[in-house]
Amino acid sequence: MNFTFVTLFPNLIYPYFENSILLRAKESGIIRVECINPRDFSLDKHKKVDDYKAGGGAGLLMSAQPLSDALAYVGIDEEAYFIFPAPAGKSFLQMDAKRLSKKKHIVFVCGRYEGIDERVIETYADEVFSTGDFVLTGGELPSLCMCDAISRMVEGVLGNEKSLLEESFENTLLEAPSFTKPNVYNGLSIPSDFLKGNHAIISGLKNRMAHAKTCFHRPNLYKIVKNKRNYYEK
Repeated sequence: MNFTFVTLFPNLIYPYFENSILLRAKESGIIRVECINPRDFSLDKHKKVDDYKAGGGAGLLMSAQPLSDALAYVGIDEEAYFIFPAPAGKSFLQMDAKRLSKKKHIVFVCGRYEGIDERVIETYADEVFSTGDFVLTGGELPSLCMCDAISRMVEGVLGNEKSLLEESFENTLLEAPSFTKPNVYNGLSIPSDFLKGNHAIISGLKNRMAHAKTCFHRPNLYKIVKNKRNYYEK
């Protein structure tokens, strides 16, 4: 799986892949990470990549020429799939991470300033995603979030593939609470059924706890779970 970040700040991207799981995935060749800087494609003698908004308005936009030429360069690879992070996009979900993990080459286009000339988005975007209803300084952080989520779904990245089956958002539920030693800490005990070794009972308890956790923390998700259950019980 190839990941390309089109960004004015490659130094924000590369360090994220220098530790832990993603470093091992990169070193083993399962994923490949590169950055392309639009400034390298600017025809301006000062390598300018921004300009004022047409029609007025506060702030500057990433201008069309440098970014378009950078994306055209990346797009030589016909398998390149262009993703633009933006507050206006649809919400990025776990199902998107799973689906996109089957792609060969994903390109994250990281905006800066007050955004990107809309003509670039209209020309190149395969999908536009939002990672939340808030505004960030640039597209690097949401791009890294999406890349991390997608990478974990790529075969061979995680040491134990079975762990994916118990994670949050599988079957729409949040992951059940987990515990480790000691059995009692600060007067709080691990549920006794976790210590008895009966895997059927433990599985049932985890399912009930996942339902309770989802109901408490994400009632909007739990409503979906209940609707699914009512549908299949008809």
